[in-house]
Amino acid sequence: MIDHAGVTVRDFAASRRFYTAALAPIGYALLMEFEQHAGFGVAPKPDFWIGEGAPNVPPVHVAFKAATRAEVDAFHRAALAAGGRDNGAPGPRPHYHANYYGAFVLDPDGHNIEAVCHAPA
Repeated sequence: MIDHAGVTVRDFAASRRFYTAALAPIGYALLMEFEQHAGFGVAPKPDFWIGEGAPNVPPVHVAFKAATRAEVDAFHRAALAAGGRDNGAPGPRPHYHANYYGAFVLDPDGHNIEAVCHAPA
């Protein structure tokens, strides 16, 4: 079981704004911040971190679990509104499995960020 993960970002303030907005629809919030690092998650513990530095090369793919397909849709809208770039509109991905419903965006550093729901429609 993974306890936490993270990515390195070029512009901490811009990425903090992006992730705060993009992850809100799936219930994530900024829970901790110190020295150009920010931890996001569902209270009480952050499980996704960003830290300023030379961005990961190649960019990283991180998938966040959403409870509903509506949350996936809302994540995609919020991420685009926060400056993310579309990398796959919300929709079924039956090549992964019958109930896979996901959306993909590229964060300010090109990391492929996904929200996915595994529940049937």
